[in-house]
Amino acid sequence: MGSELGIAIAAGFAGMFGWGLADFFAKKTIDTIGDYLTLAWAGVFGSIVFVFALLYRSAQGIPPRYPTNILSWTLLAFFGALQATVYLFAYKGFGKGQVAVLNPIFASFSGIVALVSILFLGEQVTALRVGVLLVIFAGVMLVSIDPSAFLSRKGSIATVPGFKEILSATLLASVWTLLWKLFVTGKDWLAYAACMFFFMTGAVFIWLWTQKIKTGIGSKNVWLLVALIGVSETVAYLGISIGYSATSLTSVVALLSGAFSIPTIICARLFLGERTTAIQTWGSAVVVLGIALLAFA
Repeated sequence: MGSELGIAIAAGFAGMFGWGLADFFAKKTIDTIGDYLTLAWAGVFGSIVFVFALLYRSAQGIPPRYPTNILSWTLLAFFGALQATVYLFAYKGFGKGQVAVLNPIFASFSGIVALVSILFLGEQVTALRVGVLLVIFAGVMLVSIDPSAFLSRKGSIATVPGFKEILSATLLASVWTLLWKLFVTGKDWLAYAACMFFFMTGAVFIWLWTQKIKTGIGSKNVWLLVALIGVSETVAYLGISIGYSATSLTSVVALLSGAFSIPTIICARLFLGERTTAIQTWGSAVVVLGIALLAFA
């Protein structure tokens, strides 16, 4: 169990830092080329990284084990399209409303995944580990919350612009994560994650073409940032796929990867001069405390 927990924590960290850095780099590209083009071209660069990873491992004498039946390939296409849908709903929601209000809702998907895994999928946990996971989830929510945004609002959260889209993205992200865990367990995590990522990128471009959105990038300055987003996304998907394939600790991987706001906040403070709230600082400390306590749980 000790080695399994170590793999789960490392996988969660990969998801956390991968998605966190991707969000940080996206801060510089979205204002220039928009959300959807950022997502599409980051997918292209991420796909290139996956190809090199597959080639490198093959050169080491470990050939990829791809699916051997139509059903599995169909499911990979489904997972790619579903993840693309999650991104598109999330971007649409954030584009309509206040990110400070909507972000905690989206961040809650990790808690939903952990809860379902423990209650319904037979994940073995002790009372102490449940307590530690609750600490981590509390930290994730604190990091995501901006109290001033809520205090300045009047009316129900359901009336917030973009709420329906973010709620849809949150529920779909939860479903995707749980089903991906079940699907990828015991399989070649690299080959399956790569194929899913290829299908996801293809689905985004198909959506762009159906919406008649031009796919060209006019600014040369954003190419490097888009490439960094793609690399970071690849790290995240590789990490969680390893964690879900090689361990039974779905809740640990989901909650740690769900803390992706922490690297984004830290980088924004260090390199962009953005200020963090006291609650976000406390939330980050709570997550770190929860991670440290996992070793004893």
